[in-house]
Amino acid sequence: MDNRISKLAKLIVNYCIDVKDGDEIIVSAGLEALPLIRELYKEILINGGYPLIINIRDEVLDEIFYKYAPDKILEHVSPIEKMIYEKVNAFISILSPSHTKPLSNIDPEKMRKRSKARFELTRIFMERSAKKELRWTVAPYPTKALAQEAGMGLLEYMDFVFRATMVNLEDPINAWIEKAKEQQKIADFLKKVSELKYEGPGIDLYLRVDGRIWINDDGKYNMPGGEVFSAPIEDSVEGYIEFDYPAIWRGREVEGIKLVFHKGVVIEAKARRGEDFLRKMLETDEGAKRLGEIAFGLNYGIDRFTKEILFDEKIGGTIHMALGAAYPETGGKNKSSIHWDMIKDMKRHKVYADGDLIYENGYFIKEVL
Repeated sequence: MDNRISKLAKLIVNYCIDVKDGDEIIVSAGLEALPLIRELYKEILINGGYPLIINIRDEVLDEIFYKYAPDKILEHVSPIEKMIYEKVNAFISILSPSHTKPLSNIDPEKMRKRSKARFELTRIFMERSAKKELRWTVAPYPTKALAQEAGMGLLEYMDFVFRATMVNLEDPINAWIEKAKEQQKIADFLKKVSELKYEGPGIDLYLRVDGRIWINDDGKYNMPGGEVFSAPIEDSVEGYIEFDYPAIWRGREVEGIKLVFHKGVVIEAKARRGEDFLRKMLETDEGAKRLGEIAFGLNYGIDRFTKEILFDEKIGGTIHMALGAAYPETGGKNKSSIHWDMIKDMKRHKVYADGDLIYENGYFIKEVL
C-alpha cells in the first residue's frame, strides 16, 4: 500500500478529528476508498475510539433514490438519523466518488424537496459544531472519477491530492500547524474590520462584517485547509459579482453566474449555462437568496481548478462566497438547507477594508501579514 494513505489516515485521526478515548465515530466513504477506510478504522481503534458506523456510499444508490422515491420519502427524515446527529462525537467524510455527476438529470425539484427536508439535520450539525460538541472533517481520496474531472491521469492526481494534504512530507501534522499560524495572522486582522469592498473585473461588491468572527481553516474541518472565512451582516450586501469558475451542486454545473444583491438579497441571477437550475435552488428557502459565507483562498499549493470544491475553494488568489446557511461559529445568522460555494479569481482585483487597501492581485499586502 502507498504509505501516503497510511499517513493521511494518521493525519485525519490525530490532527483533523483528534480522536479521544471513548469517542464514537462515523466514517463515510465511497467503495474505492477502502484502503483508506481500513487505515482509518485501525487508527481510530488505536486511539481508543469506537467506529460506530462505516458508511459505504454508492452513487448508483443515490440515483436510484431520486428516481424512485415518492414525495413522502423525499420529505422524510429518520428519527434514528436525527438521534445520531444529536449524539455522535465525530464524523469523518471521505470524498471518494466513482461517479461525479450521478444526479445530473434528476429533477431539481426533487433535490430541493430533499434538501428542505434535511434542514433540521443541517441545523443540528452546525449548532453542535459551533459549540464544539461535534468534531468533523472532510478529506479526499484520489479516485479515477475525480482525476478525470480534474483533467489528470490517476497517478498525477494522486500526487496532487497527497501534495495538497501535505502527506508527501515527513511530518504532515507539523506542516499544518505552521500553516495554521500563518493564516491566523490574517484572521486576527480581519476580525477588526467593519466593511469590505471588492473591486475589479466582474465585481463591485460592498458588505459589512462588523462583529463577525473570521475562522482560520487550518485543515481540521477540511483537509486540505487553506482559507479564512466568515459571514456578512445579512442585509448589508450590495452590488454584483460574476463567478469565474463553474459552480457545482451535487454534480450539477452552472457556468457564468452573475448575482446582483440589494439589502443582502439576490435580486437578479443569471448564468450562461444552467440558469434554470440556479433559479430553482434560489427558491429552496428564504435563506438561499442570501450569502452565508465569504472567504479568501490562501492555499497557493493548489493552483488549478479541479471541479471539486474541497480543493477549489482554497485556490490561492481566489475568493469564494456561499449562498445559504452560515456557519454559526462566525456569528452568521442566515439559515438555509443549502450551502453553495461559488469561486472568483482575484488576480486582477483589489479589496478594501474600512477604506484601506488590504488585498491586491490575489495576495494580502505585507501590512496585513
